[in-house]
Amino acid sequence: QVQLAESGGGLVQAGGSLRLSCTASGRTFSSYALGWFRRTPGKARAFIGAINWNDGKPYYADSMKGRVTIDRDHAKNTAYLQLNSLKPEDTAVYYCGAQPVAWGDFGSWGPGTQVIVSA
Repeated sequence: QVQLAESGGGLVQAGGSLRLSCTASGRTFSSYALGWFRRTPGKARAFIGAINWNDGKPYYADSMKGRVTIDRDHAKNTAYLQLNSLKPEDTAVYYCGAQPVAWGDFGSWGPGTQVIVSA
């Protein structure tokens, strides 16, 4: 089973940017897609966007369009989430998950990386 690990979180001021990474290990990543989600205390994990691992096409939640970009490095088994124009309400733990097939659920969650946006 693939293991995912996020990195790149930290403390950033409002208006700043961060680039998060999600690296797959254990075997060559071959799932249909890799998705990014985030969770704030007391709320369910929320979908940010995902990228088709084969053709590299990203798609985003409507609420995140224009502020995030997802891309991937196929050779490094790594996907990236670029966060721009960050707001304090973007403070959350950010996770990546694998979607094995197009009609499947995301899973194989990484441990997450904390992003804190200060006002």
